[in-house]
Amino acid sequence: MSHVLLITSSPRLDSHSTRVARKLAEKLASRGDSSLTVRDLAGQPLPHIDDSFAVARNTPPQLLTSAQKSALTMSDELLAELLAADTLVVAAGMINFGIPSSLKAYVDHVVRPGVTFRYGEKGPEGLVRGKKAYIVVARGGVYSQGPMQAFNFQDTYLKVALGFIGITDVEVIAVEGIAFGPEVAAKAVSSALRQVEAIA
Repeated sequence: MSHVLLITSSPRLDSHSTRVARKLAEKLASRGDSSLTVRDLAGQPLPHIDDSFAVARNTPPQLLTSAQKSALTMSDELLAELLAADTLVVAAGMINFGIPSSLKAYVDHVVRPGVTFRYGEKGPEGLVRGKKAYIVVARGGVYSQGPMQAFNFQDTYLKVALGFIGITDVEVIAVEGIAFGPEVAAKAVSSALRQVEAIA
């Protein structure tokens, strides 16, 4: 049985990234004996990490106090979802050249030493292997090429973060130029949906 994890993060109710990502996740989950879990970070925001979390994440499991275990409860829940998934679909709108803060909080919760990565003789080693990830991004301008490409800290950051924990098979689907008017936005969404349909 395969499992798909959909993570949405756009604060917009009419979100292009969420629409396209949901279509993709539902298509992937419709294959044979598959299931789908949805983590809506805008509807159910995660707490940002604090000192208690920072200390607990670096404490050996056998030395954790009850309070420290409690500080890791949400992180443990998110990690269980992530590790159970075969395929990850992440939806992110561009906010000030980057990802929504809710999605950044998610990354902070799941990038855990000794759980999703470790440091070895050759440097950091990702421990979350054998998974496929799709990143669906939406942005007002065009950042995949041209003069604004250097300002793209959205899918570029997510690819680095996922790669750091071992997820290197990553495909990006971009909905770009949506601020250039309804017609351009509609064409961008249609193009992204065609990419979804083309995924085998």
